[in-house]
Amino acid sequence: MPLAPRPEIKNMKTCYHGGINYAELSAMGISPEAVLDFSVCTNPFMPSPRLKEKLNTAPIERYPDSGATEFRQRLSEKLGVPSDNILSGSGTTELIRLVALAYFRQGDTVLILEPTYGEYEVACKIAGAVPVKQRGKEEDNFAPKINETVDLIRQHQPRAVFICNPNNPNGKYLSKQAIEAILAVGKNTLLILDEAYVSFVNDRWSSTDLISQGNVIILRSMTKDYALAGLRLGYAIANPEIINNLRRVCPPWNVNIIAQQAGIASLASEDYLEQSKAKIKEAKQFLVDELNQMGFPILPSDANFFLMKAGSAEKFRSALLKYGILVRDCTSFGLPEYIRLAPRTMPECQKFITAIRELIKKNELDTTK
Repeated sequence: MPLAPRPEIKNMKTCYHGGINYAELSAMGISPEAVLDFSVCTNPFMPSPRLKEKLNTAPIERYPDSGATEFRQRLSEKLGVPSDNILSGSGTTELIRLVALAYFRQGDTVLILEPTYGEYEVACKIAGAVPVKQRGKEEDNFAPKINETVDLIRQHQPRAVFICNPNNPNGKYLSKQAIEAILAVGKNTLLILDEAYVSFVNDRWSSTDLISQGNVIILRSMTKDYALAGLRLGYAIANPEIINNLRRVCPPWNVNIIAQQAGIASLASEDYLEQSKAKIKEAKQFLVDELNQMGFPILPSDANFFLMKAGSAEKFRSALLKYGILVRDCTSFGLPEYIRLAPRTMPECQKFITAIRELIKKNELDTTK
């Protein structure tokens, strides 16, 4: 009989994610290359041609730099913070788990503002911590009420608080005043501020000055900004003591050499990024306008994605997938009536709208619960 794992692991559910399910497509006889993926919130106009040229020369026969020194130095120059305040990771999900490994203890309470990214809860349970949840209400577009957040922190004195800003899946972006109110009451609480999608927010505020307050870790994703999902690349910003603690539990060579080279090249493509963000904004508005005209309720979003009420998200996703179009079923967020959409190129968005109209015309789009 196989050795049993720790009880936390044996009873733990894994987290469902968006993106292509290759086994599902294989069973349906659909080629992954033929799928238009609106379920992932990455930049559809990246990577830049400059990046592709750079990757041809990556010395893959060598071990990568464990400290990702050049990549962190380029980030330091961009962000205006010392490189000692930065830790690179194989995507922000790895960094979330490193935070849990370094800081969460058995039985610690950790506050999670839901609905949100499911890996926060997974990381808590791996470490034996106990999630305490605050859930936003539909009438508030699933955004948290900060006075309730403050009350929960006072009541539970959690070891940490996870805040996704802007939040996944509803795209709500909290103000600096809201975050500072949470910091003020949680003096002995670690704030993990996940800013994976912050580059796509208009009029965003700078969070890097918060790290001087001590118990703050900012997480950001190169995957979303620069379309590096297949390489996995992200980084954490915090004071040097926190970064050193995370580095102690970080695997050696955690960021491969191609990802490091891709990150360096991408940071030199800021002009390309700004151009693509303007195109994303245009495509998002096109989708929102067209879907509103068809009678689908759209929730306001500050990010590059949005929630749409679809009746049965599972049925909606299945109907579109037969047309080679993938959307994010939000049942795993506790939102079985909603799908999440992220814009792609304008021609692809037009194909999406055409497919919706065709499904409605054929009465093949079941939006009932």
